[in-house]
Amino acid sequence: MSAVANPATVAGCLRVGAGFSQGDRNWIAEQFATLDARLAGFHADATELEVSVKDREARGQKVTLECWVAGRQKIVTTSSEEDLHAALNDVRDDLRRRLNDAKTRQEPRHNKHLRDNGLADAGADRAEERDELPAADPSRADAETV
Repeated sequence: MSAVANPATVAGCLRVGAGFSQGDRNWIAEQFATLDARLAGFHADATELEVSVKDREARGQKVTLECWVAGRQKIVTTSSEEDLHAALNDVRDDLRRRLNDAKTRQEPRHNKHLRDNGLADAGADRAEERDELPAADPSRADAETV
C-alpha cells in the first residue's frame, strides 16, 4: 500500500451523534485511538466516523459506530452492551476487524511480489480473456507436481 499524504485519524474524522455531547468526543476519541493505525491507510478528507447511542445508560442502550471511506461500502457496527465503556470497545474492535477483512479481500493472496507491485490482476485478466488458466511460473519448475 502506498503512503498516504494526509492519513485519517480518529481525532480528525470522528463525529458524535445522538446520545453524545461534544464534551464526550475527546473521551470517545481516546477509547478509539487504537483505530488510528488501521485508518492511516486512508485519506483524512475521504474518511468519516460517527458514533451514536440510543437510550444511553438505559437497560436496552445501543451504541452504533458508522465508518465511511471513499470508494468502499459503509461499515456499521453496533453493540448492546449495558456498560457504555464496554459497548464503545465492542464497536471499536468490530470496526477494526471489518476494516481488516475488507483490506484482506482487496489484496492479492500468496504473492508478496504482486501485492507490492500491484500486478496481481494482470495475469489473471489476460488468462480470463483467453479463457484458460494462467501460465505456470518458470521459477517453480522444480516444484513437485501431482
